[in-house]
Amino acid sequence: MLEIFNKWYRRYLFEEESVLLLVILTISVVLLMTIGDILTPVLAAIVLAFLMQGVAGQLQRHGLPQGLGVAVAYIVFVGVFFGVTLGLLPLVWRQLMSLAAETPRMLEQAQQFLGVLPQRYPELVTEAQLSGVLNMAQKELGGLGQTIVTRTLASIPGILTVMVYMILIPLLVFFFLKDREQILAWLGGFLPSERPLLRRIWGEMNIQFANYARGKVLEVIIVGLVTYFAFAWMGLNYAALLGLLVGLSVIIPYIGAALVTVPVVMVAFFQWGVGSEFYAVFAVYVVIQALDGNVLVPLLFSEAVNLHPVAIILAVLFFGGIWGLWGVFFAIPLATLIKAIINAWPTREAVAEKVEQETLS
Repeated sequence: MLEIFNKWYRRYLFEEESVLLLVILTISVVLLMTIGDILTPVLAAIVLAFLMQGVAGQLQRHGLPQGLGVAVAYIVFVGVFFGVTLGLLPLVWRQLMSLAAETPRMLEQAQQFLGVLPQRYPELVTEAQLSGVLNMAQKELGGLGQTIVTRTLASIPGILTVMVYMILIPLLVFFFLKDREQILAWLGGFLPSERPLLRRIWGEMNIQFANYARGKVLEVIIVGLVTYFAFAWMGLNYAALLGLLVGLSVIIPYIGAALVTVPVVMVAFFQWGVGSEFYAVFAVYVVIQALDGNVLVPLLFSEAVNLHPVAIILAVLFFGGIWGLWGVFFAIPLATLIKAIINAWPTREAVAEKVEQETLS
């Protein structure tokens, strides 16, 4: 066993930079898994500053000075940030409360609809089975309103934390944008001056993260807004809530669209039943999903993520289980980072082959 470890060590950790990269990765994972909750506002601010740096860079390429470009990008961020937290989220919360209040009526409609199944399909469903399922559903949903109120009161400390984050995150984003060069120079002072492996991985992942994060944010906004306006125009209840869910569903590849189909279909069914309006809503939803996958994604993402669908699903499950929504959002770029590190990691044989080729040339 020791001999196997020695061979692995001599093959993959024969360079100082390889050992340094392994130490950095280990420390990063340990910090995120142990104090990730404490670092949440810092990590969120880093991601948001990274996104707004792209906006500032675009403004600078159009002739604006660096300071003015950063200021305009930050003003846009503050406007969007407080617009979402003070405008969109209260609207979604009100619609969620309204949906919870209408749950008993929906359950009664479902009971009427399902009541005919034992007569039509007695070999599949019996009245006893149906009665047991409905009684259990009534028991669970009957206390839904009380559960929401109880959890709302219990979440007051969490609400206070969110209020602190609403002040802290914009401040951190401001300083990350304003002092970006100084912060990067300070962090670089802890690394060796010659670091080709780290530079190569950072350069590749900077492109991947920029392409994915900015494209995904735009995709969420566009899909969410289009869904909201389409559902609102058709008169579907809870259009804002469903628009938010459909917009956020694009974060989770393959799984998100399937999951969010359930609430869309249920709300349309309980509002109109199986009729022309129901089929129209479902058709519009399918068209939005098709346009997103076949038109919007190729336009927003300049480079396709070269990962197998199984790898993407595993990455979503793994990183989402560790870091929640942030892990789901960055599952694909993190998986791409792991792949880039594996591909770029130097081995003794690869270095020897490269030296031989340089000697021959």
